[in-house]
Amino acid sequence: MADVFPEVRRPDAGAVLISEWDAGGPERQRAVVDGVARVWKETPLPAGFLSRVLFTGTDGRSVLNYGQWTSHAARREFVRNAGEGGLRERIAAALEGVGTTGPEHFRLYRSLLGGEAQGTPGCVVRVAFRTSGHEAARRLVDGLMDLFDGRQGGAGAFASHFHLREDGRKVVNYSEWTDPGAHQRTVESSLQESGAVMRFIAGLEGVEPLGFQRFVGPRGLVRARA
Repeated sequence: MADVFPEVRRPDAGAVLISEWDAGGPERQRAVVDGVARVWKETPLPAGFLSRVLFTGTDGRSVLNYGQWTSHAARREFVRNAGEGGLRERIAAALEGVGTTGPEHFRLYRSLLGGEAQGTPGCVVRVAFRTSGHEAARRLVDGLMDLFDGRQGGAGAFASHFHLREDGRKVVNYSEWTDPGAHQRTVESSLQESGAVMRFIAGLEGVEPLGFQRFVGPRGLVRARA
């Protein structure tokens, strides 16, 4: 399937890769997303590949790259052989002039479900935290799950999916919304500094909020489940 939101909680996804790039402006942002998506659409899908979807940031310059594999071992095997078909060179050409780093390796930990929104998502909000290790990362996510009683809050919200980096030093919340405006209204109402959520986060040792960014317009491939 092309240009659709990935199924974050698919049971065969044992590995998640997330990276974020700064394309510098709207024109280059769109060129990067279109170029990388085109390269992948022209490439035979390797064993273990489940999805690679790119999103454009509403700031006019950011690009979110979200990928799923059956395992990190399957992805490493693909990377070892990627140069044989010229994939690395074609990806590099699409990213020319864009400052990038290698994707970070995550696993989905827990999800807040049961949001009020209906239909399909139209916006992804990436919320990141620096954490001192696995214990702090789990304490953050488990505490938020308890705070919300396991149910996604906010009008226009679908779900929040908490990913823990393999070394435990970062948490990324991939949050699905109807549109950027719905998320902004929630920020202005229940995510203020004086609110319960922000007070809880501020009181956690070993947790540093890194902010959020909104993304729209999925481009890429999602392998349908058998």
